[in-house]
Amino acid sequence: MQKVKLGSQGAVVSRMGLGCMGMSEFYGARDDAESAATLLRALDLGIDFFDTADAYGIGDNEELIGRTFRDRRDEVFLATKFGNVRSKDDPSAWSVSGRPEYVKAACDASLKRLGFDHIDLYYQHRVDFDVPIEETVGAMADLVREGKVKYLGLSEASPATIRRAHAVHPITALQTEYSLWTREVEAEILPAVRELGIGFVPYSPLGRGFLTGAITAPSDLDPTDSRASRYPRFTPEALLANRVLVDRVRAIAARKGCTAGQLALAWVLAKGDDVVPIPGTKRRKYLDENAAAASLTLTPAEVAELEAAVPPEEVAGERYTQANLDRIDR
Repeated sequence: MQKVKLGSQGAVVSRMGLGCMGMSEFYGARDDAESAATLLRALDLGIDFFDTADAYGIGDNEELIGRTFRDRRDEVFLATKFGNVRSKDDPSAWSVSGRPEYVKAACDASLKRLGFDHIDLYYQHRVDFDVPIEETVGAMADLVREGKVKYLGLSEASPATIRRAHAVHPITALQTEYSLWTREVEAEILPAVRELGIGFVPYSPLGRGFLTGAITAPSDLDPTDSRASRYPRFTPEALLANRVLVDRVRAIAARKGCTAGQLALAWVLAKGDDVVPIPGTKRRKYLDENAAAASLTLTPAEVAELEAAVPPEEVAGERYTQANLDRIDR
């Protein structure tokens, strides 16, 4: 697995990372043993960039990663996030906090769950509209000076917020959703981070699994999988409409001699070495398939064909419910 620079502050990571959210929540039943095996398999494949958050499993995901990597910490570039506030007393309740005192308390809590002495990349998970970004990033910068964090990141932040944050302390990476069926970042966000020397980390580069072609109806999802209720593109009506798009991707993949998921990942990777996707999975067989996409090369004509096959205006459904969209800085 190739290594690339992430941003311009000195971070170096594998060309592709691993998103760990689904290992502990949201995408069906948990299997911590298989998840741990998947994490270790990723290291064996040369993947060293792992993404979690204190909100995933309300701390459980960080604990899983900490247990699994305790003896291999030096091989891992670990990113985690704060800002989405949740409690096991009421898992359905979400709020956002960027208050300086919360930033520092959240970092200490993450370090305790992980059992690590530092976090490689610490993101603000969602922008707190009630706290100036300068105050939040100022507290994050204190964590860097204290040696608890190496690099800083933002998630789902607007270009204006990114610029204000970067003026307080260099931002290494921006994490935002990006895939064949979610391309809004191309208009303003990607140009802004490139101008500032900030790396870009696409989450859900496989469209939450839809672009693999494995999900064509709600019945394809585990009963405990929350995609159908959390994401409008997974309602029965939207899935039916969006199947046309993934069928086009599958047809191109068949000609290319790869899977639809590999082709979708290769498209993201083709957007530049400063773009480091973090496809998520909790199973080794899908991890192996995703990792193989790093060896695929797409011609400009193939990139254009894929983009024409999945026009943004033909995608049915918003990427989040309105309540979640209202929490995104735009």
